[in-house]
Amino acid sequence: MPTPLGRSGVCAFKVLAASLFGKLAGGSAAFARTAAGVMSLCKDRAGALRREEATRLARERDTMRSELIAVLSHEMRTPLASIKGYVTALLREDVKWDEKTQREFLEIIDRETDTLTQVITEILDASALEAGGLELNKEPILLPKLVQKVVDEISRHTRDHRLLVCFPADFPVVVADRLRIEQVMRNLLDNAVKYSDGGLVVTRGEVGENEVIVSVADQGVGIKPEQLNRLFERFYRIKNEGRKSVVGTGLGLPIARDIVEKHGGRIWAESQVGKGTTFFFTLPLTPPATAAEEV
Repeated sequence: MPTPLGRSGVCAFKVLAASLFGKLAGGSAAFARTAAGVMSLCKDRAGALRREEATRLARERDTMRSELIAVLSHEMRTPLASIKGYVTALLREDVKWDEKTQREFLEIIDRETDTLTQVITEILDASALEAGGLELNKEPILLPKLVQKVVDEISRHTRDHRLLVCFPADFPVVVADRLRIEQVMRNLLDNAVKYSDGGLVVTRGEVGENEVIVSVADQGVGIKPEQLNRLFERFYRIKNEGRKSVVGTGLGLPIARDIVEKHGGRIWAESQVGKGTTFFFTLPLTPPATAAEEV
């Protein structure tokens, strides 16, 4: 078949067959001509299939870009409208809000500002990564402390989930970009909360041979196998039938993948529909002398 042989393999067969035409008699020469013709047709068919697949993917990307623009428009307008509404209410001189109500309004403004900031950050980061302009500022970091900080932030925005952190006491120091790894953790934990109606979300740390492994496990709806393979594609968003729309740009996981891979690590997901999803990522362990040089 032309696919495993490749372009050169087909051409080599045709040249060899052509060189034998003069030496082969009768049926053998006819067979060689027929075989060469069949291989040529297979090659043309394979090329047509590749072009068809490329066209399909290009159309799909265009569709996802259009959907992303619509999503971004909604995701930016919604928090802006909320912020504007509550600020206007607080500025009214004809209404005296009690302290509890004022605090409630300010908490909503704070939350919506974070949402808007996240949307803008993801757009800028996606552009920077695509252009190859994202730089890492590496330093020694304590992952358990960093993870706990992000968990505490996420916990303040949900009452239906219980977030746990499990790291061994002797977890090693890693050399990484603190802000970028926080961004990866925030994205994974945010997704775990968004795609589960409640329950336990556990973040674990393990030490491998030459790397550390961090995982975030939820008890949510899970992800279908055909969707699992596309999670880290740009512009791809999971569509869950029968569930309310989940807020987000769909850029978070591709950005997380690029950040982890830029550190020399890996990221992947495992899931069972109806039982939950676990995301994993690794960071390499750097020898102390090399770590000092990098920093």
